[in-house]
Amino acid sequence: MSLSRRQRLRLARGGVYSATVAALVLILLAVDWGALGGALFKWSIVRDQFPDILTTALRNTVIFTIFGFIGGLSLGLLLAIMRLSSVKPYRWFAATYIEVLRGIPLLVTLLILGFGIPIATGWQWPNPYIQGSVPLALVAAAYIAETVRAGIEAVPRGQMEAARSLGMSYTRAMATIIIPQAFRVIVPPLTNEFVLLIKDTSLISVLGVTASTLDLARFGRNGVNDTANATPLVVAGLVYLALTVPLTQLAAWMERRSKAGRR
Repeated sequence: MSLSRRQRLRLARGGVYSATVAALVLILLAVDWGALGGALFKWSIVRDQFPDILTTALRNTVIFTIFGFIGGLSLGLLLAIMRLSSVKPYRWFAATYIEVLRGIPLLVTLLILGFGIPIATGWQWPNPYIQGSVPLALVAAAYIAETVRAGIEAVPRGQMEAARSLGMSYTRAMATIIIPQAFRVIVPPLTNEFVLLIKDTSLISVLGVTASTLDLARFGRNGVNDTANATPLVVAGLVYLALTVPLTQLAAWMERRSKAGRR
């Protein structure tokens, strides 16, 4: 007796579920949970991470993120306007900047700006906060520019035409009519960019930081070196989650609200 297509799919799905459950059971039985727990989450080491992980590492991560985001948003807005400009050199410059900075990994950009430029010119960064925040801002600007450009293009052209018919200059119409409407659309993706920037701060440690400018990733890694245990990294990861999960939920809520408002 031949099986129908639906029956075959049901059998295949049941086989996948059964294999998955069997694999999970084998893993649960094979792992030494006591040893794993001691290596990944030792309570005495967890206590030792506080309050320094909050007063130093978390604070510095937030500082790098805020500086990087403010700089990236400011430059990204300018690049987006240049990308939409009728002046070809402006468009070419913005397009080249965006493609280059998006095409080069952030780690490479950090190394070029953090080490390459000082070695080549003899100039030194004034302090570690600027050294870490500027590369973050320059790379973030390339991504934010495309987000802002998409938001501006989502505003109906009639809005600009109406503003110009009322005697507004292009600059004034863009600043008071178009960009505010565009930001209503792009706030959720900008929030996601902020979340990505929080995680990208973990790469700043390649530049070397002082004891007072440790970020969460370097703090966790130093803790592993000091304790020969992975608990400090797990704690750092949990602090990252405490930062990012509320923001991602906020972005999802704003996106749902934005879609509901457009219906």
